[in-house]
Amino acid sequence: MQQILWATSSDAPSADKKIQQLEKKLSHYMGKAIAEYQMIQPNDRVLVCVSGGKDSLTMLMLLEQLRKRSRLKFELLAFTLDQSQPGWDDSALRAFYQGHHIPYVILKKDTYSVVKEKIPEGKTYCSLCSRLRRGNIYHYAKQHGFNKIALGHHRDDLIASLMMSIMYNGEIRTMPPKLLTDDKQNIVIRPLSFCQEKDIASLAKLKQYPIIPCNLCGSQENLARKKVRRWLDVMTQDNPKIPSNMLRALQKVKVSQLMDKTLWNFKQLESQQQSTPVLSQGLE
Repeated sequence: MQQILWATSSDAPSADKKIQQLEKKLSHYMGKAIAEYQMIQPNDRVLVCVSGGKDSLTMLMLLEQLRKRSRLKFELLAFTLDQSQPGWDDSALRAFYQGHHIPYVILKKDTYSVVKEKIPEGKTYCSLCSRLRRGNIYHYAKQHGFNKIALGHHRDDLIASLMMSIMYNGEIRTMPPKLLTDDKQNIVIRPLSFCQEKDIASLAKLKQYPIIPCNLCGSQENLARKKVRRWLDVMTQDNPKIPSNMLRALQKVKVSQLMDKTLWNFKQLESQQQSTPVLSQGLE
């Protein structure tokens, strides 16, 4: 006989306490990242990109809390791109925005059909999909006078990108917390750069955010990023400090200990030691 467990009155306070703890922790690390990299300035107009996933929704709500309590006067707009994926339903997301009195725009652009047409079956969709999405975001920001674009990438995204770049592209690079776009027209910020994904996931679950699953790249199980994340998870089980050490390494680059000839003049590298003449001793 199946046992039925009924929620008790003590469940709510414990959940509320957990929410407060997570919000405090995430707000601390988000504030630290914003301050260290000067992400938000007075009178900024910030376009907050909300995909419908846990990361971007958490970022939006933390930024909204910051906007309300901070002396910095800045503007937020939640921006969601409807890429016409099958099964897309943003009704709960719209209700969420309206219930929290958050100004928002949901822009419909059929990039899904373009990706499916251009990318052969079995190949990775992410590169083209993100490029099309990015183009629409940048265009909207410029067209409507937003000088900052906030993306929901967190600490684990940054270190996974680093490892992917090293292993698959032969480069040491990742997602910077603050970036000037190639056309010099937009500043991209990543306020969650210091935040752990597990904390974000826990908060999103407790707050019951209206998650919209990705039916495009989210359906591809053998993506390189997923493989790297699984490898990092295994390594972290042996040493929990690995992710924080990798993030710290991104902030402490020792150029002289690498091999990039454009950053260090190996050709003219010479010892500063003064040579002393050797005096031959004669025999008496």
